[in-house]
Amino acid sequence: MYARPWQQVLDFYSNVVNGRTSLSGLFGTEALSIHDDAEIVEASDKSKSVNGATEDRTGRWARVTFKIVLSYHGGSFDGWQKQPDLNTVQGLVERSLGKFVDEKKAQLLEDKGLPIEGCSSVAGRTDKGVTALQQVCSFYTWRKDVKLQDIEDAINNAAPGKLRVRSVAEVPRVFHPNFCAKWRRYLYIFPLNDGETLARPILRSLLDNDEDELKTRKKPTRFEASKVNQLLHQLEGRLLSYKMFARDTKASRNIGPPTECFVYHARATEAILPCSAKDGEGTKVMCVELVANRFLRKMVRVLVATSIREAAAGAEEDMLLKLMDATSRRATAPPAPPDGLCLVDVGYTEFDPQNCLIPSWSQARKKEKDCIK
Repeated sequence: MYARPWQQVLDFYSNVVNGRTSLSGLFGTEALSIHDDAEIVEASDKSKSVNGATEDRTGRWARVTFKIVLSYHGGSFDGWQKQPDLNTVQGLVERSLGKFVDEKKAQLLEDKGLPIEGCSSVAGRTDKGVTALQQVCSFYTWRKDVKLQDIEDAINNAAPGKLRVRSVAEVPRVFHPNFCAKWRRYLYIFPLNDGETLARPILRSLLDNDEDELKTRKKPTRFEASKVNQLLHQLEGRLLSYKMFARDTKASRNIGPPTECFVYHARATEAILPCSAKDGEGTKVMCVELVANRFLRKMVRVLVATSIREAAAGAEEDMLLKLMDATSRRATAPPAPPDGLCLVDVGYTEFDPQNCLIPSWSQARKKEKDCIK
């Protein structure tokens, strides 16, 4: 699975992050819109009226909160979460925000011998190698002289070509990028070869080198994105426990509601990378789009790898549902490489099934009829 032209996928993501191309070029659909901050403000105003908070309050209510939408190239960072001696997105962003910290907090940090940095919250922490196109984070300060353009310039100058601000907006204090989010959208791009067939060495890696399982599994057949689409489609509209598809999570989170996710949209299709032209043709890839209220650690990558494995083995359409009742995570495949994964956007209003990169069959059929008309 790793021995594929992943660099072409990384190059495509880099071009999208830098605004040289867009996902609409990949799917031939309209580009997804930037977040509507007006709706966030409206929802937050309702929350404030319930809690009795007003704009003219002082003290802790006087602070100013900023919502920042970021794009960054996964191959250039060691993930989002700040860690010592690693090049992380959070570390870079918070260092850039240090110049906007209020005097009281700056003095407190200086007295403790700590660097003067901002403190950010994020919608979802991405792993090393994972790209984001509309990651959402927030930052607050008690300073009143901070301008939106100053925040944008500070972050953009930190890592040109690797990290880019899509938008900055002042939002109500009650806004939190994680807790206020209603859904997240991920895209996984998997490079395909002409006449794609899943060879035994690849199947072995997907089965985590389990010799007994290799002997009992059906031999792989022609690998088709349409079969992966059928498998993933069974997840739509269901609240299910994805504990078998998670990795690196604590045992206490392996049972009950903490493992449950509601998948709004799960689709796969073939596409051509527009930025990797070769002899007049692009690179054929399989794209997987997943939208859910939340995702567990490495859940998307395990779902992609497992659906590819099961599609190649000719599994029944409900195989992913059956694997959720397994007693060991070895029943699901090891995570697919992080290079293909991208956090596309985060939603703060109800999910609109019409606003998808990969439409459902009924939506595609309707679009076809509209074109004929």
